[in-house]
Amino acid sequence: MDGKVVVVTGGAGYLGRRFCSAIAGIGGIAVVADRDIETARQIAAEIESAHPGLAEAQQLDITSKDSVAGLIEKLGNKYGHIDGVVNNAYPRNKNYGRKLDDVTYEDFCENVGLHLGGYFLVAQQFGLYFSNQGYGNIINISSIYGSMAPRFDVYEGTSMTMPVEYAAIKSSVNHLTRYFAQYFKRDGIRVNTLSPGGILEGQPQSFLERYDSYCGKKGMLESGDIIGTLLFLLSESSRYVTGQNIIVDDGFSL
Repeated sequence: MDGKVVVVTGGAGYLGRRFCSAIAGIGGIAVVADRDIETARQIAAEIESAHPGLAEAQQLDITSKDSVAGLIEKLGNKYGHIDGVVNNAYPRNKNYGRKLDDVTYEDFCENVGLHLGGYFLVAQQFGLYFSNQGYGNIINISSIYGSMAPRFDVYEGTSMTMPVEYAAIKSSVNHLTRYFAQYFKRDGIRVNTLSPGGILEGQPQSFLERYDSYCGKKGMLESGDIIGTLLFLLSESSRYVTGQNIIVDDGFSL
């Protein structure tokens, strides 16, 4: 991926920063694109200390067309090309994460609009740029819960749940991928989905034990466990793969 410019939305987040580091680690230029520009700059500086010249921070709000289009224009002018975008940001309102009984219509619509709408906007604007360029790569980050019904039993005894908005969003992201892949496939643009299982981030032990009981030997993943698949989708090794949803979950969804 030497010299390829790849934008990671939500690049300053838990997964995003690891995606950016991995991209730079194989020679790509990782654009840490995030609403939180200060954290994005810190992440970019950390990556650059190990991989000089292979990371930069840019402010991005995926729910704003002006913000998305402005970033594309800036990077296009600077590098002369943009090679890929990882649709990874996770916008949501303050009420996100409530159990089904407590979700209001207004909150449901707002959260679907922010997250799914933002993914649409990024894919649309980058897709149009890639179409004019003659090539490009869009990777949408989804989830196992975009392809399967929730296993509510794993959340018993905790304050956690699998939000209904999340299920609606991620299942829609999966089909959005197929739509965009079909729309742009003759323009040299590949569009794929990466659907991870759960990622370790301080969850309660009781939850982890129930979750792991559905898996193989690994159980809940660590962030690094999905990096290989991401780099495969970004690289020329997958140049004829488009419209696909690759699930990485140690068998949880089987």
